[in-house]
Amino acid sequence: MTTETLDNRKKPGMIRDDIDPSKWAWWAIILIGLGIAIAFAMIFIPKYNEAFIYLVQGVVITLRVTIIAYILATVIGLFVGLARVSKNVFIYNAATLYVEIVRGIPMIVLILYFAYAFIPIVIEGIHGLGNLALMVLPGNGFFTGMTLYSIRSIPTELRGIMALAVGYGAFEAEVFRAGIISIGKGQMEAAKSLGMTYLQSMRFVILPQAVRRVLPPLGNDFIALLKDSALLTVLAINELTQLSRLRRASTFQIFETFNVVAFLYLSMTLTLSAGVRWLEKRLRIEE
Repeated sequence: MTTETLDNRKKPGMIRDDIDPSKWAWWAIILIGLGIAIAFAMIFIPKYNEAFIYLVQGVVITLRVTIIAYILATVIGLFVGLARVSKNVFIYNAATLYVEIVRGIPMIVLILYFAYAFIPIVIEGIHGLGNLALMVLPGNGFFTGMTLYSIRSIPTELRGIMALAVGYGAFEAEVFRAGIISIGKGQMEAAKSLGMTYLQSMRFVILPQAVRRVLPPLGNDFIALLKDSALLTVLAINELTQLSRLRRASTFQIFETFNVVAFLYLSMTLTLSAGVRWLEKRLRIEE
C-alpha cells in the first residue's frame, strides 16, 4: 500500500474533505431553493404570474440600455485610459480632469445632470451655431434644421444611455490604465527596438496583453452597470425598476411585485457572474 493511499484513507473521527458539510456551498443551495420557490409561484400563483408577465418587458429595456451603455463606456474608457498614460501634458490633464470629476459625482446626480442640464445646453449651442451660420448663408437648409432641432427629439432612453456611458467610462478608463501600466516597460522597449512607433507598440504589443488582464474587472463592471441601470427610473424610462414602481402603484401588490423584480435581477446578475468566473478560469488556464 502506497503512502498516498494511506494518507487518503478515512481515519477514525476524521471527515474527508470531499464530504465535509462545512465546505458545502450552503449559500448556493439556499439561493437555488428560493429561486425555485419564486419560479414555482410565477407559474402557479396568479398574482406572481401577472407580475412576471407585466415586468418581463422591462428586462428587454434593461438589457438594451446596459449593453449599449457598456459598449460606449468601454470605448470611452479605452481612449481615456490611453490618454491617462500619455506623456502629453495637455492630453493627460484633460483625461485626468474628466476621470476625477465623473468619479466624484454620484451616478444618480450624473444621470439627472446629463439628461436635464448638459444635453439642453448642447442643444442651445447647436441653435446658436445655426443662427450664426444663417447670417452668413441665409436660407441654407442644413443650418435651418440646426435652429429647429429640439431637446424633445432626443429620447429619454438615449439620454440615460449616454449618462451611464459617460459615468462608467471614467471607471473603465482606470481599469485600462491599470492594465496598461501592469505591462513591463521592457515590452515597449522591445517593440521600439523592432522599429515600431509608439502607436504601433500600443496597438500590437501592449494593448493585447493589457486587455487580456483587464477582462475580468471589465466583466464585473458590466454586472455593476446592469444594476445601476435601475437608477434610470428617475428619468421615467420603462426599465425593470420603473415598471415595478408603476405596478406597485396601480395594484398595491408590493410583496409579489418586488419578489419578481428581485428574482429577475438576480437571474441576470448571477448568470453574468458565472460567465465572469468562467472567463477568469479560462484566462488562468491559458496563462
